[in-house]
Amino acid sequence: MALSTRLALPLRPALAALRRAAPGQYRGLSAPPGPGHTLDLGGIFPPLATPFSPTQEVDYARLEGNLCRYASIPFRGLVVLGSNGEYPYLAPRERLEVVSCVRRALPRDRLLLAGSGCESTQATIELTVSMAEAGADVALVVTPCYYRGAMTSAALVQHYTEVADASPIPVVLYSVPANTGLDLPLEAVLALAQHPNILGIKDSGGDITRMGLMVHKTQQEDFQVLAGSAGFLLASYALGASGGVCALANVLGAPLCQLDHLCREGRWQEARDLQHRLIEPNVAVTRRFGIPGLKKAMEWFGYYGGPCRAPLAPLSPSQVEELRGTFSANGWL
Repeated sequence: MALSTRLALPLRPALAALRRAAPGQYRGLSAPPGPGHTLDLGGIFPPLATPFSPTQEVDYARLEGNLCRYASIPFRGLVVLGSNGEYPYLAPRERLEVVSCVRRALPRDRLLLAGSGCESTQATIELTVSMAEAGADVALVVTPCYYRGAMTSAALVQHYTEVADASPIPVVLYSVPANTGLDLPLEAVLALAQHPNILGIKDSGGDITRMGLMVHKTQQEDFQVLAGSAGFLLASYALGASGGVCALANVLGAPLCQLDHLCREGRWQEARDLQHRLIEPNVAVTRRFGIPGLKKAMEWFGYYGGPCRAPLAPLSPSQVEELRGTFSANGWL
């Protein structure tokens, strides 16, 4: 049996069980099915952390609690099963259950983006279809990277084209070289931007020149660029980005939405002052301390962070102290 088929088979009974539990409920609510439908991605999306119990089981009650807190923040939508959601550590059944749990709690006017990228094209297509049926509005598809030496522009264009052709919901490309060791080439992005079912890209690389070129070179296409980090959000907006998928929004969601608002109103001095205060906390919960740091910081702001799944280890006491100091020095604690 092909690897991609083996990966996708466990999804089928899980999805069937979800359908039986609530017939007709597990479809994206904000986007009609079928390729070619355009959604406005303008705004802030937190890539949700997946809460685990002390025994490292997905804690759906804690997830719902966090969602209740986030409901008061003017996010454009939510991202599930991204890098900050510990996506590689979730079983196929858990991935679908997380999507359906978030979909039930999410207002109809907010978008749900779900990570569905796998190493093979076939597995990615099957998971994307399952995510759509479980309630996702948009599929966020990370670059396949295990055989990164063979992932040429041509191979990646072919992969994403086949996924977008088969997907019942719009696709957003996802380039996160810090995790994959692979930057989706600019020429591949520009070619894929012409596909009617590819809505945009989340670019977490932080190369502002590259992001500016994406915006500039796709002005004739209906293509939206999302900044993949709070650290360069203002710079991305200045160059024409549509929004941001920012790990820090799990912690400081309201300030990030305020930064989005200031940029859209052209209040650049106020936006710059706010951006300056977000840079060091963003580095702390991403590059410096990663998901353990993000989850620890969430707890200081009233959310449930909890443990990560092994082998991700908790912060040491000295790391916790450094993390707290970073937030305090920038006026957040």
